[in-house]
This record gives sequence, structure tokens and C-alpha cells, in this order.
Amino acid sequence: MTLQRAMVLAAGLGTRMRPLTDTLPKPLLPVAGKALIDHVLDRLADAGVTTAVVNVHHRADQIENHLKGRTRPKIVISDERGELPAPFFHMNSDTLWIEGVTPNLPRLAAQFDAARMDILLLLASTATSIGYDGRGDFVMAPDGRLSRRPEREVVPFVYAGAAVLAPALFADAPKGAFSLNKLFDRAGEAGRLFGLRLEGTWMHVGTPAAIKAAEAAILESVA
Repeated sequence: MTLQRAMVLAAGLGTRMRPLTDTLPKPLLPVAGKALIDHVLDRLADAGVTTAVVNVHHRADQIENHLKGRTRPKIVISDERGELPAPFFHMNSDTLWIEGVTPNLPRLAAQFDAARMDILLLLASTATSIGYDGRGDFVMAPDGRLSRRPEREVVPFVYAGAAVLAPALFADAPKGAFSLNKLFDRAGEAGRLFGLRLEGTWMHVGTPAAIKAAEAAILESVA
């Protein structure tokens, strides 16, 4: 399956990135000489995406101005669900990884099966990710089905901030802002939430110190 549409989440406040985000929205913070959101959009363009819907809120004017010159992919500002009539990539604007042998977004698109899945999440290993020290998010069954981490337990996979979603999920979604976790849980309860393990190294860029760790890993990967 080839996906030509994507939604990129760029509305967050970036509070854990302060003081860097006191004057600049998190999606525009530079990592290895490129804004976080450009890392994401370049990867989407390489995967064949032609249109990316970018939702904005905090310092929206700065993000809009930054994106004005982009043509690959075409940028549509805000949540325009009408732009997403088929399964589409859904990505956090600050997700960052070093690719393995095969690029992960084409792998994700190829693995998505609309007959069995409503959501397919890209998952990173908690043990090998850079900058992540949490307990993980999901348990993955041998067939790829996901279940939430039980309370007080540690699980091997963390959501890497990239997914393929079916538009039907939004048919009766709450109006206005709502947590995507509601859709994850709905798909999980129906047995239609699946995961794919990321090839390569995922980097959790959640704090100013994590930016330096990510840049060091990127430099090492191209050395």
C-alpha cells in the first residue's frame, strides 16, 4: 500500500523543552542543523507523501511562516479531515529516528491491512532507544496485536510517534480537541490495534539534554 496523505501534530506547548521553547515552538527546534518538523516532513516526502496536514496552536504563526516555502509535501495547515479520505500517516512533529536497512514509513504502509487493522503503530524498543527511560507503552502479541502496559509493569515497546490510521476512526470521534489515546483504546478493544517494530534507533527528544544525545547519535550514524 502506498500512502499519499499524512497528518503531523505540531500544536503542543513543549513545556519540558523550556527555556528553548520560550521563544520558539518545539517543532522548530533544530536538531543536527534541521528543525524537528523538517526531519518529519522530509521523511514523509521520501516515503511518497504528497500532502501533509499540520495542526498548529502554540506559536502557530512561526510554524506557518517556516512551512510556507515547502512544496514536498504540500502543506495544509490545521485539522482538515476532508484531506484524508484514505488510510494515512499520523506523526508527531518531534519524532526522530535513525533508519535501519529498510526505511520505516514504507514498511509501515506495506504492513497496514485495512481488513484487520484500524491503527498500525510504529514501536521502538525501550532497551535500545536514546533518551527514553520510561516503562514502555505496549505489549505486542506474536501476530502484532497490541495491548496496553499493565499498571506498575515494564513492557518492551514504546510508541515511536508514527502510525497509519484508518479515516473511519474519526467518523464518531468527539468534537474539538481530544486525546488520540481514545482512538488507540477503541481500536485495542476491537482487536484492531497493531504494531510494527522500528528498524534502526529511535530518539526521544523530550528535553534540551536529549537534543545533544540525538545529535551525537546522528553524527555517529553518518560517520
